[in-house]
Amino acid sequence: MEYKVVPLEPSFDVKASTSKDASNYLEKFINHYDNEGWEYVRVEVISTYLSGDNGCFGLGGTPGHTTTKQMVVFQKQK
Repeated sequence: MEYKVVPLEPSFDVKASTSKDASNYLEKFINHYDNEGWEYVRVEVISTYLSGDNGCFGLGGTPGHTTTKQMVVFQKQK
């Protein structure tokens, strides 16, 4: 089995869009890779902690924060 992991980065305004817009985007995204022979498996969420700049306190300091990325997993028979 061969796997492909692709970042899911919607190209529409999330705040101004509807659920239908989001589902259409994901459907087109999956169908694109399906047409290339990849079978959709699932969406994974990866979280990571980003440290702040110049420390957490003081002039110009920014606190750290957690960020998440969505990844779409596809598979293909070798």
